[in-house]
Parts: sequence; structure tokens; C-alpha cells
Amino acid sequence: MKKILILIIIIYPTISFSVDNNKINKITKNLRCLICQGQSIYDSQSEFANSLKKVVEDKINENMTEKQIYKFLTDKYGEWILYEPEFNKNTYFLWLFPLAIFIFGGILIFKKKT
Repeated sequence: MKKILILIIIIYPTISFSVDNNKINKITKNLRCLICQGQSIYDSQSEFANSLKKVVEDKINENMTEKQIYKFLTDKYGEWILYEPEFNKNTYFLWLFPLAIFIFGGILIFKKKT
């Protein structure tokens, strides 16, 4: 029994860390580095990206949800920091424009064939 308890004490922190690390990776992959063009915070090694990784880690340790962390960062840096912004009044054009172009193109192709 004592060996099992020692094993749990040794293994538990690594399991807990890997879950948090996966959450950090998931969040930072959806954040755009404001310094590096076209790179996510996860991929970037800039000073800004490293500091933002630390901020995300701190917010997770404060038991903030993913949505709360995104809200905190968009309040601070604007919605441009997110690769996948939420659907709201400020981003509806961004989400609906590709669909509109697809439908318009389909109508043009259909009319051209008839």
C-alpha cells in the first residue's frame, strides 16, 4: 500500500502538468503573435509570444476557462489576436463573406451552364 501511495505521489504531478500543458498548447495555437507575421503564439519564440505563453499559463492556474482567457486577451489586444474569433456583431462579415462568395460563385457557374 505504501508503494502505491508513493507511486501516486510521484506520477500525479506529471499527469496534472501534461493536462495543463495540453490546454496551454491548445489556447496558444489559436492566438496570433502580434510581432511575428502569420505565426501563432505556440510557434513563435519572440519575447512577446513567450510572455503571452506565461500569461496563459498563469490564467489557467487561476482556474480561468478557455473562453475567459480569450475574453481577457481580446479585451487587452483586440479580436485580431484570435485566429478563430467568435461570431458576433463585429465579426459576422468575416464569417459570412466566404459563404456568400461560395454561393455567388455557384450561382454564376449554374447560370453559365444553362
